[in-house]
Amino acid sequence: MVNRAEFTLGQLAEALSATLEGDAGRVVRGVAPLESAGPDDVSFLTDGRYRAAAQTSRAGAFVAGAGVTGLPAPVLRVAAPQQAMIDLLLLFHPAPPLVAGVHPTAIVAADARIDATAAVGPLVVIEAGARIGARARVGALAYVGAGVEIGEECVLGPHVTLLTGTRFGRRVLVHPGAVIGADGFGFAFDGARHRKIPQTGGVVVEDDVEIGANCAIDRATFGNTIVRRGTKIDNLVQLGHNVEVGEHSILVAQVGVSGSSRLGRGVVLAGQVGVADHVRVGDGALVGAQAGVAGDLDAGGRYLGTPARPSLEAKRIFAAESRLPELLRRVRALERAVEALGGGPLGPKAARDE
Repeated sequence: MVNRAEFTLGQLAEALSATLEGDAGRVVRGVAPLESAGPDDVSFLTDGRYRAAAQTSRAGAFVAGAGVTGLPAPVLRVAAPQQAMIDLLLLFHPAPPLVAGVHPTAIVAADARIDATAAVGPLVVIEAGARIGARARVGALAYVGAGVEIGEECVLGPHVTLLTGTRFGRRVLVHPGAVIGADGFGFAFDGARHRKIPQTGGVVVEDDVEIGANCAIDRATFGNTIVRRGTKIDNLVQLGHNVEVGEHSILVAQVGVSGSSRLGRGVVLAGQVGVADHVRVGDGALVGAQAGVAGDLDAGGRYLGTPARPSLEAKRIFAAESRLPELLRRVRALERAVEALGGGPLGPKAARDE
C-alpha cells in the first residue's frame, strides 16, 4: 500500500510534543531507517550507537533525544525517542478505517450475536452462541466456534481459529493462522493403548494481548489456560493446557510452555525457550534464547542454558566447555607422564609420599 501522508515538521512537532530545531514549514512524506532515508523522509535515532549512521544519513529530518548533536538536518527533539518513533509510524501509517458489517459470504449462526459496529470479513464462519463485541474485526476465512466470546476492538487476522471455550477480553490482536482452544495434549496408557484424556476446559485471553502468527494455545483439561493482560506473544509459540502466563510478559518466537506451568508477571522468554510441565517461573525472570527450563526459577533472575542456570554460572560453564578439548589433551599427557614413571596410577613418588 502506497503511503500518501505528508506533514510539515511543525505539525509533527506538535503531534509528538517535540522541540523543533529547524524549518517548521519543511514537508516530509514518509518514515525510513537511517540507511535508506531520503530528503522526503523523517528518520529516528533511538540509540547513541547509531550516531555515525545518522550523521551520514540523507534523511530530511530526525527524531532524536536531548543528547544527540551534529545531525545534518532538522531535529525533532523528544524525551523518549522510541516512543516518539511509535507515534510517528502511527501518524504515517494509521490503521485502515473500520467498515462495519458482515460480508455476504460469511456463515453466521442464527443465535450468534455480532455488534452492529463490528466488521466480519469474507468466508468467515461464526458458530452458535458466539459473541462479537463492538468495533471488533474478524478477518477473511476465520473460524469462531460455538460460544466463543470476543471483546470490543479485538482484531482477528485471516485464517485465525478460535474453538469452543475461548474467551477474549478487549483489544486482543491475533495474527494470521493462530489456533486457540484446540485440545491439550493429554493421554494415559492403559497397558495396550494411549487413551485420550478429555479436554473440557477453555482459554481466557485478557485485555491488550497480542498473539503472533501460527501460535497454538491449548484449552485446559479442567478450568482455563490463561494469558493475562498486556502480554505479547511472538510467532510460532505453543502454550500447553492449563498454562498461565502473567501480565505484561514477552514470549519470543518458537517458545514452548508445557502443561500446567505458571509464568509470573513481566516474564521474558527469549526465542526457542522450552519450559517443562508444572514449572513456576517467578515475576520478572528473563530466560535467554534456547534455554531449557526443567525446574522452578526465582523472580527477577537472569537465566541461560540447558538446564537453565543463573546467567553468570551458565557463562562460566560455556567458557569452560570451550576449553574442554585442550583440557582433555593435557589430562591425557599427564596420564602418559604418570605411566612413564611406573608404579601405578599415582607413580612411585606419590606412592611414597602417602
